[in-house]
Amino acid sequence: MHPFRKAVESGDMDAVAALLADDVVFTSPVAFKPYPGKAITAAILRAVSQVFEDFAYVREIANPDGRDHAFVFTAEVAGKQLQGCDFLHFDETGKIDEFTVMVRPLSAAQALSEAMGARFEQIAQEAAAAR
Repeated sequence: MHPFRKAVESGDMDAVAALLADDVVFTSPVAFKPYPGKAITAAILRAVSQVFEDFAYVREIANPDGRDHAFVFTAEVAGKQLQGCDFLHFDETGKIDEFTVMVRPLSAAQALSEAMGARFEQIAQEAAAAR
């Protein structure tokens, strides 16, 4: 099992954060602009781990050199079933430097947007404290 998947599935968000490059760029399924930096990305991922219910990875796809991975998942947000995929790119040191998330259907994406929007002040404060 990939170390990222193992960390997420065990709920070890500190281990997830340790896998992020300092210059990671997080692209959200519900925000227009990407979020650059380890502190904000780690804070977003911690919040998502609290918002998602019944989260499970159901498939892992990797290219032969191991630098690109797709982790397909299912979860529930505010009673909405959701399917999604974490697309990760790893730099030459093995740290995640690109993290893109896509989710479906629209109703679940909207529920995710609302749940994360309600936590965004907390996310920003956590990121600022981590810098």
